[in-house]
Amino acid sequence: MTEQQIKAKQAFSLLDLTSLTDAETPADIEALAENARLILDNGDVIHVAALCVFPRFIPLARRYLDQRNLFAVHIATVANFPNGGDDIDMAVTETRACIAYGADEVDVVFPYQAFMEGNEQLARLLITACKRECGHKALLKVILETGELNTPELIDRASKLAIAAGADFIKTSTGKADVNATPQAADIMLRAIAAHDATHSQQHPVKAVGFKPAGGIRTLNDAMAYMNAVTEHLGETAVTPRRFRIGASSVRADLANVLTGQAITHNGGY
Repeated sequence: MTEQQIKAKQAFSLLDLTSLTDAETPADIEALAENARLILDNGDVIHVAALCVFPRFIPLARRYLDQRNLFAVHIATVANFPNGGDDIDMAVTETRACIAYGADEVDVVFPYQAFMEGNEQLARLLITACKRECGHKALLKVILETGELNTPELIDRASKLAIAAGADFIKTSTGKADVNATPQAADIMLRAIAAHDATHSQQHPVKAVGFKPAGGIRTLNDAMAYMNAVTEHLGETAVTPRRFRIGASSVRADLANVLTGQAITHNGGY
């Protein structure tokens, strides 16, 4: 393998392969599950970290993955999505439904409008309540929607608030905003995670927080920029699915092309 192929293989294993158009059919979910794996030229099979689908498709996605022996691929889903509403009861109810459907991970949208208006307590309570629903059954990934948090200070405060309230991951974007993942937002978020690591992870390793950029990541070079940023801030050992995900489907085609020369496109992701 070339150095580029080694990086592409690593990036593939970090993908949250995503389809959130709200127009999916069962055939689309089966195609997504098929794209969750890639057969390399030497016969090895590699797979993504997770599929991210709407809650109603969780059982179907799990079935299609299991049919392909992809038991290790997690199912992620979304709540309070995509607008990041300020109704805590609604966000909790949706999170509870996600767990009931069988989600391994729930990506909850941060109530960024309320937060920007100064209601930090509501944002904290919403995340804490959703984390309580997830318990030990599912990871809670909090989508900050950094493209809407229009200053570095707001991104920093939102990152620290989400981590303190119990987020297992902090994620840049829904993929539905005009501005999605950026290196600048990633740098701020990773600094917040690193600061948390420095004060907590030595005593409580299970509390190590993960990072997920999402939206606009289309090439191996795009993915590597975030992989390098994670390495810089959190160390090379953090570049694993347990601490780092890449929220993109469009990048899969470029990774597949690097690894096998056979690009497969999927149009439902971001």
